[in-house]
Amino acid sequence: MKPHYESSLRTNSTVDQAHDSVTKLHNAVSQALSHPDEQTIAQAENSLEHAEEAVSHAPEGSVDDHGVELVEERLADEQERLAGLKQQPGGFED
Repeated sequence: MKPHYESSLRTNSTVDQAHDSVTKLHNAVSQALSHPDEQTIAQAENSLEHAEEAVSHAPEGSVDDHGVELVEERLADEQERLAGLKQQPGGFED
């Protein structure tokens, strides 16, 4: 759990929302890596769509693009993790 002072500093900006969405994506991809089946991979792909949408809107609520590059890097990392899962033997293709 985040310390109270940390959570009170958040502004719920589009950048914060994008970070939250990418964190949910990270969790979904981790679940799919741990238990690779059609359902967990589909959940990760759905989460990816939401994260991509959130990240695309991140610059709208940022000041001088503060935090945007980091969230874009995090998204790219998760895209690679999910793509790697789908390429593994027994992975699922679209």
